[in-house]
Amino acid sequence: MTVVAVLAGGMIGTGLRLGIDALLPHGDADFPLSTLLINVAGSFALGLLVARVWPSAPAWLRAGLGTGVLGSFTTFSAVIASVAVLSLAGRPLVAAAYLALSLVVGLAAAWAGLRLGSRRPPLDPAVDE
Repeated sequence: MTVVAVLAGGMIGTGLRLGIDALLPHGDADFPLSTLLINVAGSFALGLLVARVWPSAPAWLRAGLGTGVLGSFTTFSAVIASVAVLSLAGRPLVAAAYLALSLVVGLAAAWAGLRLGSRRPPLDPAVDE
């Protein structure tokens, strides 16, 4: 069941990534905005899921959503490849800015997702009576 969940999730995450890359194309020497947005959104989503869903979700669902969907949606290799290509294209400052943004904003997004996911829903006043 876990393997099937990861495979299905991988197809979904890869399709989403391809769609966003198609909507926000960039050349090799351009700032890779689509990759940055994908990785930040994925960091936030994983943080949210870890805080909200992981404690009660079965292992196959955690694997399907985490490793499958978000593992194929976000990629560290795309970040590093973009940094290398920008550097080789003579744009080392853009490469450094992109790497710094990816790390700082990605960490902030994961933190925000964890914080938001850890919040408990407001109490229902009807239940308290």
